[in-house]
Amino acid sequence: MPPARRPRRLRRTAALRRLVAETRLATDDLIAPLFVREGIAEAQPISSLPGVVQHTRESLRKEVAGLAALGVPGVILFGVPATKDPEGSGAWDPAGIVQLALADLRTEVGDDLVVMADLCLDEYTDHGHCGVVGPDGDVDNDATIELYARAAVAQAEAGAQVVAPSGMMDGQVAAIRAALDGAGHERVAILAYAAKYASGLYGPFREAVDVTIAGGGNRRGYQQDPANAREALEEVRLDLAEGADMVMVKPALAYLDVLARVRAEVDVPVAAYHVSGEYAMVKAAGERGWIDGDAVLAEHVLAIKRAGADLILTYAARELAEALS
Repeated sequence: MPPARRPRRLRRTAALRRLVAETRLATDDLIAPLFVREGIAEAQPISSLPGVVQHTRESLRKEVAGLAALGVPGVILFGVPATKDPEGSGAWDPAGIVQLALADLRTEVGDDLVVMADLCLDEYTDHGHCGVVGPDGDVDNDATIELYARAAVAQAEAGAQVVAPSGMMDGQVAAIRAALDGAGHERVAILAYAAKYASGLYGPFREAVDVTIAGGGNRRGYQQDPANAREALEEVRLDLAEGADMVMVKPALAYLDVLARVRAEVDVPVAAYHVSGEYAMVKAAGERGWIDGDAVLAEHVLAIKRAGADLILTYAARELAEALS
């Protein structure tokens, strides 16, 4: 009989471990979520997201140029307007903050880095929901996707190469694809937040975009139930049938099982969003000395890659890119 295999032989040195590693995290895997705020003179720190800021247009340009120099292949923009209204009209206003920032970035980096835009209304509505709220207090699905279509065209015309609808409305991808194609933007891709859960991990993000859901409400009526995984696969299939080019699972770490199942189900690129709460918990524990924050962040993002993500949206994109360079 051959001698028993000893797996530890291949773990003995860093070089051996690197040689046989099954999963490799690279800068090419990373997308940086960035916030741009209207009406501020300098970047504003976000208290619950250490190391993350609300950018001015100028500081955003500098940050994105720096990320491009590090080799980060993509960023996704979220806007914080000076004023909000019931429909979220800043989402499609040509002079809206994200549209202006998109144009800035395309001038700054051209095609050297992929400029994406989150496509939703919650940052722009005065009630904090992701769509138009009807008289009954519920979000009106069909009225909302008409506005998503307008926002998609505005983002494309401002220079977005990818739009990323995140509102979880039924039929949103089909409406956006039709609007983009009808406006001559057939080359603009759609990254669909196909499996976005009604998670408790979004708190720091809501601080970052100044969103409070009116009346202490929530989004459980349109975002996915954390209890369900099979439903996520159906959402993914529907978005692909409607024309999505890529799909996303959000959050990432708490839904690695869903991410792995989506990866096994589809052949298109799969993204995962390492969300604000997942990032902030590591930062908070690291600041208290309870964990090695840098090591845990790297481990978490590697786990997301191992579960099947091709693209990872993470607030740690810059620090990971610097560590990987």
